[in-house]
Amino acid sequence: MNEQNVIDEMLGDGRGRTIAVVGLSENPGKPSHYVSAYMQQHGYKIYPVNPSLETVLGEKSYASLKDLPVKPDVVNVFRLPDQIPAIVDEMLKLGLNELWVQQGIVNLEAAKRAEEGGILVVMDRCIMVEHRRRQL
Repeated sequence: MNEQNVIDEMLGDGRGRTIAVVGLSENPGKPSHYVSAYMQQHGYKIYPVNPSLETVLGEKSYASLKDLPVKPDVVNVFRLPDQIPAIVDEMLKLGLNELWVQQGIVNLEAAKRAEEGGILVVMDRCIMVEHRRRQL
């Protein structure tokens, strides 16, 4: 599947799609915050994953992917490249199969391991930018 097809599959039409946001910040100036707010405004259900927050963007925050009450469609990551392998390991254990790593964040080894484990991967792209591009 080419990257554009993977992006289209992950975004769907927004209705009923769930996104776990690893590293979601409560600071409105941070990309993780305004990108997630944008996705919420376009019909996506956001599940914040940040152990240091109780709530953000009106949603309960969870300490880790394993603590989520649902199996999210997409895991959107706003963490440093060296933290991606542990996220991939957790996704493989939990059977989560769509990983979106935000623009500017690259870990090719982790992406390769994820893909070998059956996870669809989009890396170094902004989910908000890709969503807007589809709206044109």
